[in-house]
Formats: sequence, structure tokens, C-alpha cells
Amino acid sequence: MTSPDQQTIRRAQQGDDAAITELYERYAPLIYRYVYYRLNSTADAEDITAEVFIKMVEALPRYQLTGAPFEAWLYRIAFARVVDFHRRADRRPLADLSDSMADSKPNPEEQVSRRMEVEALRKALHQLTDEQQHILILRFIEQKSHQEVAEVLGKSMTAVKSAQHRALVQLVAALGSEEKVRHYLRGGGDD
Repeated sequence: MTSPDQQTIRRAQQGDDAAITELYERYAPLIYRYVYYRLNSTADAEDITAEVFIKMVEALPRYQLTGAPFEAWLYRIAFARVVDFHRRADRRPLADLSDSMADSKPNPEEQVSRRMEVEALRKALHQLTDEQQHILILRFIEQKSHQEVAEVLGKSMTAVKSAQHRALVQLVAALGSEEKVRHYLRGGGDD
């Protein structure tokens, strides 16, 4: 972690509102995107993201600068909030991706086809364990390296690679097509 990050965290720990705002503005978009992919609801993702940052502010006085990325700590909080959300809620029906998440404006037929494929991927992802979903989203949607995912989970890089492999095998089986997995889960190399 760079010195400015440490200084911002220390200022935030002392109650500096500007430092807390700086941390929020830097990390909220990442946490929101992670939560959205786990919940598939804009409103729920916004609520959970807010909970993550409330928990961050509450826990900041006890946060220890250990050399691990601050972002990893926030992802662990987000993971716990998502797991709690799923425990509290009966599995709600999945909604379509919002148009604001689309990268480009394909024609209506392509949009329908893509939504159907994304829906199939989401259903398949929800068949995996929470940890497997967490790993795949961090690796392929958030495009984190194996090392970064290992830091978030507090596991070895070997354990993360092994768990990722098992998750992808299960995802392929759930989708029934290796091609769909390659299309949607474009991750980095073996970093």
C-alpha cells in the first residue's frame, strides 16, 4: 500500500470526514459492482454497498494496517454482507440486467439473446457455493489477480487457483457449454 493510502486511512481512523469521503469515492464503485453481480438488483446492491461503508466507518478505529490492500478488507466486508443478505431473504426471482450496465447498444435481438445468456450464467453461478461465486466474480468480473483474490480471502494463491478451477468445472457443467463460460468469464492469465 502506498504512503498516501496509509495516510488517508489513518486520517479516516481519526474521524476525518474528508478522508472517509475519499475512501468512499475511491472504493464504492468497485464494491457496488461486486455486490450487484452477487445480488442482481440495483436497489439491493445500493443498500448493501451502503451497509459495507457503514461497517467500514464503524470498524475503522480497529482496522490494522498490515500491508494487505485496504480494498481486500472492504471485499471481505462486502462478502459477509452479501452472505447475510442471502440468509435473510428467501431466494428472490432474478431480474434482468439494467440497460445502464450494457457496454454498447446492440440491436434488440442481440439484447434479448445476451440477456438470456447472462440470465443462464447468473442461474449457473447461483448453483455454486458463496466462496466459489466470490472467487469467480473477483477474478473475472473485477479482474483481480490470483494474488489479490488470495489476499481478499485470506488464503494461499494455490488454494484460490484450485478453488477457481473447481468452480469453473462446476459452472461449465451447470451451463452445459464450455463456450458460454469462455464468452462471459474472460479473465487475466495465470497471474
